[in-house]
Amino acid sequence: MLECGPEIKDTNDEDVSLFDAEEDAGKRSKKTGIKHPVASFFHLFFRVCAIIAYLLCEFVGGSFIACMVTIILLLSCDFWTVKNITGRLMVGLRWWNQVDDDGRSHWVYESRKGTGKQQMSDSESRIFWLGLIICPILWVIFVFSTLFSLKIKWLPLVIMGVVLQGANLYGYVKCKVGGKTSLKNVATNYFGRQFLKQALPKEEES
Repeated sequence: MLECGPEIKDTNDEDVSLFDAEEDAGKRSKKTGIKHPVASFFHLFFRVCAIIAYLLCEFVGGSFIACMVTIILLLSCDFWTVKNITGRLMVGLRWWNQVDDDGRSHWVYESRKGTGKQQMSDSESRIFWLGLIICPILWVIFVFSTLFSLKIKWLPLVIMGVVLQGANLYGYVKCKVGGKTSLKNVATNYFGRQFLKQALPKEEES
């Protein structure tokens, strides 16, 4: 049985592209433009289709087995695409699990360094993070709606949506803030800064 080891972060400063041709094209484009339109499209395509399919199957009706298989396939394609392709191309982040020689499992969080980070598109970054955050929230809402409406047969499916899309969200947030940084500390620091920003203007006015 594998044991989860401590989180590690790749500190390699060399920028390695998944697709060299797209990376070279991105360097010549504007920072505010969409450098990877295909990746941006599929970043949203599978997850949005999964949500639409769930809503249609739940409220319009149809074969439960066919609906479940379709939604599971869409969620699986979305998980693989976001984890392995769109995160690397759109925001320069990547996370994965690897097993060392001792048989221990390690979670690795990698962030693009140097000039590659400066050349990332602001538009793509917004698309990436909005899609990554909003869709898991919708699946959480579906969980509560399923419980309140007593449609228990849909519960395993919506939980799978929360788990698969929540895993990508968690992994990329860890990449963004640093693999060894506690998310609780990040949240505490953020709300602390917001509190100070609100308190200082009031003190200046008084």
